[in-house]
Amino acid sequence: MKKIAIIAGAGPAGLTAAYELLKRTDITPIVFEASNAIGGIAQTYNYKGNRIDIGGHRFFSKSKRVMDWWFNILPVQGAPAADTEKLKHEIDYVAESVVEYLCPRCAPEDKADGTTTKFTVAAPDPEVDHDVMLHRPRISRIYFKRNFFPYPIGITLKIAWRMGLLNTTLIGISYIKAQLFKRKDETYLDAFMINRFGMRLYKTFFEDYTEKVWGVPCGQIKADWGAQRIKGLSLRRAVSHAVKDLLSSEFSKAQAERETSLITRFFYPKFGPGQMWETVAMQIDVCGGEVRMKHKVTSVKHVDGKATSVTVEHVESGEKQEMDCDYFFSTMPVKHLIAGMNPAPPEEVQEVAKGLIYRDFLTVGLLLDTLHVQEKGKTPASEVPDNWIYVQDRGVDVGRIQIFNNWSPYMVAQSDTIWIGLEYFVDEGDRLWTKPDKEMIAHGIAEMEKIGFIEKSSVKDACVLRMQKAYPAYFGTYDKLDTIRDWSLTIPNLFLIGRNGMHRYNNQDHSMLTAMTAVDNIVAGETNNMNIWEVNAERTYHEEKKA
Repeated sequence: MKKIAIIAGAGPAGLTAAYELLKRTDITPIVFEASNAIGGIAQTYNYKGNRIDIGGHRFFSKSKRVMDWWFNILPVQGAPAADTEKLKHEIDYVAESVVEYLCPRCAPEDKADGTTTKFTVAAPDPEVDHDVMLHRPRISRIYFKRNFFPYPIGITLKIAWRMGLLNTTLIGISYIKAQLFKRKDETYLDAFMINRFGMRLYKTFFEDYTEKVWGVPCGQIKADWGAQRIKGLSLRRAVSHAVKDLLSSEFSKAQAERETSLITRFFYPKFGPGQMWETVAMQIDVCGGEVRMKHKVTSVKHVDGKATSVTVEHVESGEKQEMDCDYFFSTMPVKHLIAGMNPAPPEEVQEVAKGLIYRDFLTVGLLLDTLHVQEKGKTPASEVPDNWIYVQDRGVDVGRIQIFNNWSPYMVAQSDTIWIGLEYFVDEGDRLWTKPDKEMIAHGIAEMEKIGFIEKSSVKDACVLRMQKAYPAYFGTYDKLDTIRDWSLTIPNLFLIGRNGMHRYNNQDHSMLTAMTAVDNIVAGETNNMNIWEVNAERTYHEEKKA
């Protein structure tokens, strides 16, 4: 009899696990997804042909294994996109790609022979072809008091001028003080950032935005998150670079480089990240696996240190079914997994799971005739080049603004419109989460007018999208998560993978790598799954541009 792997969740981790199992083993994967959307938080929501990327997903990784995996599903573009000439994008085109399909049945009709899976194909043209990975410029900035600042914040003369010479001087004094009286305990995020930037810069550019994201003071958030999400520079290093720029014969070029210290380009599916995962799900279904929508795993039975079966419930009908399994992959929230284990884990494991906290996510999509960005000292701009913008203003709830046109011109139904997403970090049931859609849209429009970003008269259409448990929080009982990890490792055919499956703020490439590592272990007959937890465990920034 064939071996069965049950996989909870059709996000990047769950679908990668299913794909890898089909490609490399004789195990049949069955994926259960509670919602009606493929991709988890990496899904793409389609509103009247205008697509929303929930959170913004750059297809960039330092892992060649992941990059090659993506390009095998969606080949890189070989011709200009709709906006390339207008925006003067520099694109590295390719002439052809080698694509290996999961099974012969996935191959294109004009190439299918029933046996071949690997083909050399001409690089796709985004204006003609559907399945294509675009090469896009990365621009993200901070919008603060109607000024734009680079993200992450650096120090150049232009930036000092925008902040004001007095404020810049006080920032310098604050930094010196922080170095003279360093906080020895960097357990929490506030101390971690103050030690690197000084109190004044921390208060100006970090504290308010971070508290918008998490809903609690930085003094309650573990520094683990900051170590991976905030670029590892110090103010001393930034000032040192600025002085070197002054002495450079190419001063303006050096200053510009200093403002783009992260990767400057990334890849992106023509129709958003959901296109990647919808394509993967299709191949899984065609090649012998299953992806069942609107089904959730409610309990997992384990006997003598082995997961033996799961109970699955249809979210609409309530119908339940118990299914035997040889392996179980969980990308569901750890809180839910532990609550559904049968028999129940030890009391201390249950207590840690109950105390885990999640942050939810809400997007207001606004379709506009034009932007009206009122940057200080400049004529209002009808468009900006950013993929997304961090909003630091204390007087508004919005945390980030996505400009979907700049991710891909094909995310927008009509090329003469601007499609933006206003991102709110919320808790399920709070004042923003419970606002009726009409009120939430009005709230978003009012905030955009307040910070000088749009005019209400330009709004053509709007929608609201809510996403539960988008961010596993680095507070609550997070510091005791090892208790759950260690207990789960006593069940060798139970694999906790992905962002919610591990309660770790992974990017999608790291979520994929946890799934790949789990399948590696199965193929190798390895029963110690600790290496899954070592993926993305280093305290380094993952997107720093190479020299």
